[in-house]
Amino acid sequence: MSEQMKSQNDKAWEALFEKYGILSHIQENGKYEIPASRIKEYREPRLMAKFDHRINLPKIFLKNNLAILPVSRGDYVISHFAAYQPFPAPDKSVMKVSLPNNLQSLDANHIPSEAIAINCALASGILADFLEEDVLCATVSGRMGSGQFNFQVQNSDTGVPMTVSVNNSQIEIDAALEGRYSLSLIEAKRDISEDFLIRQLYYPFRVWNRRVTKKVRPVFLVYSNGIFSLYEYEFQNPDSYNSLILIRHRNYSIADTAIGLSDLQDVAFHAFEIPEPEISFPQANRFERVINLCELLDTQEMSREQVTEEYAFDIRQTNYYTDAARYLGLLKKHYEDGRKPVYSLTDLGKRIMKLKHKQRQLAFCEAILQHRVFKEVFNLSVQTGKIPDMSTIVAIMKRSHLYKVESMKTYIRRSSTVSGWIHWMLGLIDEQENSNFGFDR
Repeated sequence: MSEQMKSQNDKAWEALFEKYGILSHIQENGKYEIPASRIKEYREPRLMAKFDHRINLPKIFLKNNLAILPVSRGDYVISHFAAYQPFPAPDKSVMKVSLPNNLQSLDANHIPSEAIAINCALASGILADFLEEDVLCATVSGRMGSGQFNFQVQNSDTGVPMTVSVNNSQIEIDAALEGRYSLSLIEAKRDISEDFLIRQLYYPFRVWNRRVTKKVRPVFLVYSNGIFSLYEYEFQNPDSYNSLILIRHRNYSIADTAIGLSDLQDVAFHAFEIPEPEISFPQANRFERVINLCELLDTQEMSREQVTEEYAFDIRQTNYYTDAARYLGLLKKHYEDGRKPVYSLTDLGKRIMKLKHKQRQLAFCEAILQHRVFKEVFNLSVQTGKIPDMSTIVAIMKRSHLYKVESMKTYIRRSSTVSGWIHWMLGLIDEQENSNFGFDR
């Protein structure tokens, strides 16, 4: 991998591994314990040891199938831990709720943080419905010590469990909601990802499972683009890190999400075709993540390094998705100190992010359909009742004067973005109308 494609964490961890012989130590002893003071020789530990998703791990960790866990306030352990859990395939159904009319300080169309997402989910009754508790009281939250406990975690290479001892590690709880029958510990995120770090649920669960007699329920809340996705897990064996199973999953929305095929057709009809920009044609299949990136940048500009560290991307994906948003005119890029790319929303991006949910979705659709290739594929999809195959999409791409797309391999790779974005658009259609229309998505 080129030095340009390595993050600061990649470079710092490579230096640490070389200086202290970490790989050989793990090979001999099964693990390597490293104090924060040693990590700090190269970079702040809070930046070097916090990896919420597997893709964020430094390249040397990924290459050697390693992960890192905190074991005290100043110590970490590195080993072949099966530390992450994939999210299940998302359920597309959405339950609609509303905020109480008398609330003026919460705006369902502007949820800039995890804390406000939790407050909206509580005020609208989302959490009461999901947890099946009539009355919920917000109790403990914030940072606290873990106390002492041991647990078993699977070796990601062999599957054999190994023992880890924790002594007063720092944990953080976004919200704890106590009802008549249970204590629910909420971990909230505003980024879409393929997986999550089990520790974020497990350490708080271990702390509170021994302090209360009620059932302790670990819950993940993911808020993005108007949708509250909740996942409840259960650790079948409290002493086993990898014993979690998904109990339930449900999606909710406070905003009006009903979009009909006629809404999309109207946008397509009125979308004014623009020349192809001199930006790489997108290689970013999941349009939800383009939107999520705009949400991330809605309140502040961020460097490429910051986007990569705070989102479930590696540097290559950061480049792909920021370029995709730039292609649509949603983001702009400038260089800090003449070298480091920094991203922020354009005026169009800011305007779209201020819209209510339905209008925002249609505005994103318009940004897509202003490009000839997407408009042609959309219209053909509506005419035939299915998204065209790859060869048809490539033929449309070839006559659309795309910027620097020349080889057949590139056309084929980028065609998946076209089908992915059209799939996202058609997925917006209200479930009932879609069943009547009979569209094959």
